[in-house]
Amino acid sequence: MGLPGGWELILIVLVLVLLFGATKLPQMARSLGQSARVFKAEARGMKQDEEAAKKEKAEREQKPELTSGESSAPPVTSTVDEKQRNDSKN
Repeated sequence: MGLPGGWELILIVLVLVLLFGATKLPQMARSLGQSARVFKAEARGMKQDEEAAKKEKAEREQKPELTSGESSAPPVTSTVDEKQRNDSKN
């Protein structure tokens, strides 16, 4: 079984015209075309979202993770005054 041929296509079109009427067919075709465009746009959007998520994941993997005891802030160093106080107490 292959695709419908010439007479079969004519018969299908006639049945569609009888079922839906000649005025409804252009509206249905227009609606189908709009639906196809929306579907393609959404598919492209999903692909872009997936690519952005992959980039974000790759960036997170490149940055070193902090362990529970580490901080991203620089270590605190004591000032000269604190060192002098500690020396005077000893």
